Amino acid sequence: MIKENLLHIKRKLPGNVTLVAVSKTKPVADLQEAYDAGQRIFGENKIQEMVDKHEVLPKDIQWHMIGHLQSNKVKYMASFVNLIHGVDKFKTLKEINKQAKKHDRVIDCLLQVKIAKEETKFGFSVDEIETILSSKELKDLEYIKIVGFMGMATFTEDKQQLEEEFLLLKTLFEKQKQTTETKNCKLQILSMGMSGDYPLAIANGSTMIRVGSSIFGNRNYK
Repeated sequence: MIKENLLHIKRKLPGNVTLVAVSKTKPVADLQEAYDAGQRIFGENKIQEMVDKHEVLPKDIQWHMIGHLQSNKVKYMASFVNLIHGVDKFKTLKEINKQAKKHDRVIDCLLQVKIAKEETKFGFSVDEIETILSSKELKDLEYIKIVGFMGMATFTEDKQQLEEEFLLLKTLFEKQKQTTETKNCKLQILSMGMSGDYPLAIANGSTMIRVGSSIFGNRNYK
């Protein structure tokens, strides 16, 4: 079933959109099945779970950290993580830089922008993004690269609200893409859209979607 779900989604995706298979809480066998069907990018939200899976699965998998990130856990994935989606504090960027330096590698990061109306969502405000991208402190971080933005829309059936939130992020992305390019900041990725809203997110400019339950079925949070 996983293979069919995956191929069904991929057939409909525009060529410029990357699919991250959100495999959190799923057993290794499920990831292997998706891998055998051609999927190479997996998203996890718990570092320890990602480390355990990385150890036993094929080494050409790209691992994306998509959950809320605690600075003190960065060291466990710094040697192999490909992209960190949810950076929502400058302090976290500094920690990623510090741990990446130990492994002499540059880690790609997305800055999380708060676009949802819900208080529970994390992220920088639009003003904070502009301040960070033009700051000297950012330029000093040689072992990270800001490659784009990530946003999570409100959990709602209201399409107009979703569209407004996606457009807010798309507008910010396009503006900053024109004005900001430094050694460690080149904006290419706009990560927005999940199982419930990714077609709308793509219609509003998303270049990376995070899809879990539509591939693997509902999660088991036992």
